[in-house]
Amino acid sequence: MPDNSSASSRPAEAATGLPPKGALDHVDSWIFDLDNTLYPASCNLFAQVDQRMGEFIQRFLSVDAAEAQRVQKQYFREYGTTLRGLMMHHGLTPTEFLDYVHAIDCSPVQPSPALDAVLGRLPGRKVIFTNGSVKHAENVMARLGVAHHFHGIFDIIAANYVPKPDPGCYASMIREHAIDPRAAAMFEDLPRNLAPAAALGMTTVLVRTDSEWAQDGRDGPHIDYVTDDLIGWLERAAANRGA
Repeated sequence: MPDNSSASSRPAEAATGLPPKGALDHVDSWIFDLDNTLYPASCNLFAQVDQRMGEFIQRFLSVDAAEAQRVQKQYFREYGTTLRGLMMHHGLTPTEFLDYVHAIDCSPVQPSPALDAVLGRLPGRKVIFTNGSVKHAENVMARLGVAHHFHGIFDIIAANYVPKPDPGCYASMIREHAIDPRAAAMFEDLPRNLAPAAALGMTTVLVRTDSEWAQDGRDGPHIDYVTDDLIGWLERAAANRGA
């Protein structure tokens, strides 16, 4: 059963940088957010997605750019994704939105032999858990050269369009992939998306970015580790297993 212990009972090393020796020996499932987590935020792919969301909303709602941006950001804050708000309030068919906003140039994401190597050193399954689509995740992983490491992708469609941080989509993800949350580590760039993971008993790792959405809650007790360098953190984690 999931461990729903309170934040006060979480490990004493919470909100540190690198994991100490043996701290992750229990982990057999590695759950990664995609955008600005598995690849560096400096790739700035989301700027393309953001622009295309604005264009879509302008046409869909027949509004100007300023109003489209207001709607986009409001729905993201309130519902976890802009898509969810458009579905709830405007009857949007989600596939047309996803197809449009993810039709981007992924070439800023460079192949990462280092990420490929360290994922191969981590025993257990790896899963992508994204509020985006499988197609977008596959495009990004192909650029990175790491798709062969992943057991599966749990995307917004698999979640029935209920996005992180809604606890229901976490329950669906762990059920679909038969994950014991107490033996899982989750990596995210948005602090709020780690709170439900922590409540389930997962080890949580915040991959820090400068995004405005990534500031609120970044020092919360639901975050076990914080890093600016995913690959370096994973290399340390792999080296310290069983030590």
